Amino acid sequence: MRRAGGVVHRALRQAAARVRPGATTWELEEAADAAIREQGATSAFRGYRGFPCVLCVSVNEQVIHGIPSRKRILKAGEIVSLDCGVVLDGYFADHAVTVMVGEPEQIPAAVRKLLDVTQQALADAIDQARVGRRLGDISHTVQQRAEASGFSVVREFVGHGIGTHLHEDPQVPNFGAAGSGPKLRAGMVLAIEPMINQGAPGVQVLSDGWTAVTSNGAASAHFEHTVAITDDGPWVLTASD
Repeated sequence: MRRAGGVVHRALRQAAARVRPGATTWELEEAADAAIREQGATSAFRGYRGFPCVLCVSVNEQVIHGIPSRKRILKAGEIVSLDCGVVLDGYFADHAVTVMVGEPEQIPAAVRKLLDVTQQALADAIDQARVGRRLGDISHTVQQRAEASGFSVVREFVGHGIGTHLHEDPQVPNFGAAGSGPKLRAGMVLAIEPMINQGAPGVQVLSDGWTAVTSNGAASAHFEHTVAITDDGPWVLTASD
């Protein structure tokens, strides 16, 4: 799974490097697709329940599952979430980042804060992925970080277990009570993925059957790592090193 994690990490970095004003979201898809194939892996997303691409590209108010398009041109001041999964030798990895289009000063301060808080919520959650703690400790720390900063967590979509399938038990919500849920054990691997909205938590799915957007049109950010729980602490399998 660490090898699969390295593949998806590099694929996302290739895609993120092409985020710029004037780029189409399809260019990002092409970059990720090429990187996955060059590394001898297979997309976990393309064909999954009919999804047509290797990459989910979600812009601004799009929370997750945005479909890349040759017609969607990125503009300075936007944010774009990139979510990618691969399978290598029968094992899966899943990883997401949200990046800014253009220079940081072109992004509204509240949206820059949203990205910072979501990324920190993921770091907080990973720190809870330790033997003897409970699943609710991960969920609670994401909710606590988001709501203390004036944001809200998406309820309809959650993280998940991952291994020889893309989605396995248990589900990993981004909200919940500390000390609740199953006890964490060495050998468990979780895809932890805070999805945090600038406004209210509500989302809806567009007519394409995939793209989820915030109900009130506010921005949303998404960060994800595949994390193994070991006796020595959390091991981020989709990190760079």
